[in-house]
Amino acid sequence: MDKFLKMVEKPIRYTGEEVNMCKKDPSKVKCRYAFCFPDVYEIGMSHLGLRILYDLYNRREDTYCERVFAPWVDMEQIMRDNDIKLFALESKDELMKFDMLGFTLQYEMSYTNILNMLDLAGIPLLSKDRTEGMPFVMAGGPCAYNPEPIADFFDFFVMGEGEEVNMEITDAYIKWKDEKKTRIEFLEEVAQIEGVYVPAFYDVSYNEDGTIKEYKKNNANAKDIITKRIIKDLDTLTYPEKWIVPYLNVVHDRVMLEMFRGCIRGCRFCQAGYIYRPVREKSKERLKELAKNLIKNTGYEEISLTSLSTSDYREFHSLADDLIKEFKPKNVNLSLPSLRIDSISLKLLDEVNQVRKSGLTFAPEAGTQRLRDVINKGLTEEDILSACDKAFRSGWNTIKLYFMIGLPTETYDDLQGIVDLANKIVDTYYAVPKTERTKGLSVTVSASTFVPKPFTPFQWFGQDDIETIKQKQDFLKNNLTNRAIKFNWHEPEISVLEAIVAKGDRRMCKAIQRAFELGCKFDSWGEFFDYEKWMQAFKETNVEPKYYSERKIGLDERLPWDHINILVNKDFFKREYNNALNEKVTPNCRQNCAGCGVGKCGIGVCVE
Repeated sequence: MDKFLKMVEKPIRYTGEEVNMCKKDPSKVKCRYAFCFPDVYEIGMSHLGLRILYDLYNRREDTYCERVFAPWVDMEQIMRDNDIKLFALESKDELMKFDMLGFTLQYEMSYTNILNMLDLAGIPLLSKDRTEGMPFVMAGGPCAYNPEPIADFFDFFVMGEGEEVNMEITDAYIKWKDEKKTRIEFLEEVAQIEGVYVPAFYDVSYNEDGTIKEYKKNNANAKDIITKRIIKDLDTLTYPEKWIVPYLNVVHDRVMLEMFRGCIRGCRFCQAGYIYRPVREKSKERLKELAKNLIKNTGYEEISLTSLSTSDYREFHSLADDLIKEFKPKNVNLSLPSLRIDSISLKLLDEVNQVRKSGLTFAPEAGTQRLRDVINKGLTEEDILSACDKAFRSGWNTIKLYFMIGLPTETYDDLQGIVDLANKIVDTYYAVPKTERTKGLSVTVSASTFVPKPFTPFQWFGQDDIETIKQKQDFLKNNLTNRAIKFNWHEPEISVLEAIVAKGDRRMCKAIQRAFELGCKFDSWGEFFDYEKWMQAFKETNVEPKYYSERKIGLDERLPWDHINILVNKDFFKREYNNALNEKVTPNCRQNCAGCGVGKCGIGVCVE
């Protein structure tokens, strides 16, 4: 490979040998595991799950975990022209030499990259075509909760948090390997592990109208319902303290401290807020210990507090104060993403600002109170403007605002609300005396397109068609005219395709494979996304895309993911669906239990 590296754009993507990389002798382990991220190095190395599982696997003496990323198009061409198989960074061995390939499914637009990586590795795309001695191909991550659109490509899926179940799978693999059993016998063994789904062990039938009739087991070892795995006590988990430090700038090039898992808020569009329930926190002392060790072992100059809603951590302000006192003298910055606007502390903003100033990001999501009530955002305009006032008085002059368009029940009055709110934020800035504010206000309004996702109260809603989305984007472009405001938007075709795939069933597999065959890859990258090729793939495989994206699903219809149990029950989602239509707010979990079902999972009391 060395002779080709000078021919590609970023050769460091393929070299490995970073600080804190794990090195083992592959001949001395019983299981070789390749963690496969279906995007480029810079994206994959920013993924916390990769770092956690990489560390966890490599703590085992009998297992060696290596990393594999999607090669950029320049490297892929060289590999295909020279018959170079896809390889892992640590050993440079091709993937066919591994025992397991584990893909993380972070976003639907990576699915054609998965097929491209398997093809580059010389591994059959379809699980039914893999023979004895070939690696097992598994997947986990948030998109795995609807595994059906890619069910044909994977030997099995993992539902939920991987720390315990992945180790159980590895134990089962080593035992199976020692006993020299067949491939099907291993799948039958792992199918009995809680949280593991083997799609080949289920047959799907459909009604005449195209809706799903039933999922039926064809193997006695399969479970009727696959229940996600959750970790009870995060403090007892190992967490990487020797972070791999890339030689290339990656998207999140900093220490990430995972404060807690889950979310108390219940925003009705947010899949993560439901699939990661219940809320479980790490102790403040454990987080401080991890921060010290990670900064010591990496040399990073920034710590990011990571969670779905950072300031919902019970000891958030105390933890932030302690970290600032510890690291401010060392010029280590504290990053506070995912802050709730209604709980920002002026004192904390001042403290963070003294180390290194950056922009603040808020997510009102909707422009009017009516629509914020529909989506259960739990914010008022007063909350938003008050938080911005505090930020401006603390020296910030860069604000980013995230909204969604196409939300259920949205009208043009709601879109006008986005314009009005952005203008009011500008007015709030100018209302601050010149002596107290920083010059050069910048307000960025970003509007993504609503994508209905499985396991949310909005999973039954349809999505706006492309023309409607463009009309709404044009409305915002034409009305956000203040010079201090910049407007960003997403290409609607990508959002529509995301909805089609996210809500797909097993019939989607053929369409995704055909899209790959037509040349689709890096679909989340605008320069490579080809909507027409996807439409051609749907047509050739008799898949009607609007059936999945635009159709409003009946509440009693069987969903493609109904055989997956995330511990939040379907009746709760139906109640929240109706609450949305009635513009009724559901209090967050710490205010009042809404009876989602997670409290009965046996992990203990989900909130106190």
